[in-house]
Amino acid sequence: MHRSRIAILGSGAQGSGIAADLISADLNVTLIEQWPAHVEAMRSRGLVVHEPTGVKHVAPRVHHLCEVAELRTRFDIVFLVVKAYDTRWSTELIAPLLSEEGVVVGVQNGMTYDAIADIVGADRAVGAVIEMASNMFDPGIVIRQNAADSAWFAIGGDVDPGQLESVRSALAHAGTVEVREDIRSAKWMKLVANAGELVPSAILDLPLAEAAALPGVHEFMVACGREAAQAAVADGARLVPIFGLPSEDQDPGRYARVLLGEVLQRFSRPDTLTTVLQDWAKGRRSEYRELNGHVAEVLLRAGHRAPFNARVAEIAARVESGDLQRGVHNIDHLLRGQRRRAVGAEP
Repeated sequence: MHRSRIAILGSGAQGSGIAADLISADLNVTLIEQWPAHVEAMRSRGLVVHEPTGVKHVAPRVHHLCEVAELRTRFDIVFLVVKAYDTRWSTELIAPLLSEEGVVVGVQNGMTYDAIADIVGADRAVGAVIEMASNMFDPGIVIRQNAADSAWFAIGGDVDPGQLESVRSALAHAGTVEVREDIRSAKWMKLVANAGELVPSAILDLPLAEAAALPGVHEFMVACGREAAQAAVADGARLVPIFGLPSEDQDPGRYARVLLGEVLQRFSRPDTLTTVLQDWAKGRRSEYRELNGHVAEVLLRAGHRAPFNARVAEIAARVESGDLQRGVHNIDHLLRGQRRRAVGAEP
């Protein structure tokens, strides 16, 4: 029986966590990563993933980006676990190494599915939603805050059902996987969750739960999610359940509130740092343009404003330019005008 040849392109905290589960299940996995120290650590000491239930220590096959041109393997499944802004060049990089029926799976935040399909074709592109929490500050060592029994994924696309099943079967070693007919709507719903949590808590330089507990911040996060839900509808998406939620609620405000509650209760711990805060702590740029910036742009094209997401994007731009330091001192600027706008905005 043919063993699918799997590549994980982007082996940071999330990619490495997924990789450890797949390698532990004896799948044929190759890691491709751009952080030299991380590559060397995995080669010399292996990959160590600390989970709530224990520690996984695996010895992955790993290559640096500069070695991709030397590879001769043709991959049946490529899990693309890179930042949304790295989607296009990463897909172009790996496209020549796809097998005849190989697919690229965008396990990412942001609306990256169409960008992947533009490059490899819709019949070889799989969109994915990921909900798991991981941190990585030292090369070769990942702290995964929710193990496979509580991680959640959704996948979908216009690919052959057999290919989609192969993706589902492989990814199921890392968490619960749902197959969705409307993967664009599902990815928009993840953006609804991300809009409220990722960048606002990073601007305040706090763990997600601690930021959400500050006066006014939880409601601000809900307002960001509400605007994202409105943008999704304006973009042709539906408000669909994700994370295993049992029912649909077509009111953007209520939907955003329930979704944020799920993230805080099920997928976060008191010390969970969002991916944006981790990026900034490492001196890297974040995905704020692909998250809050995208929400504001979509609503603007539809003739509407997104004051909450626009403010988040504006403050994030100042942080990344060095004009503003992240920290709790930003709370007044973040929440400026919230009460006036929020009056009558939602039940």
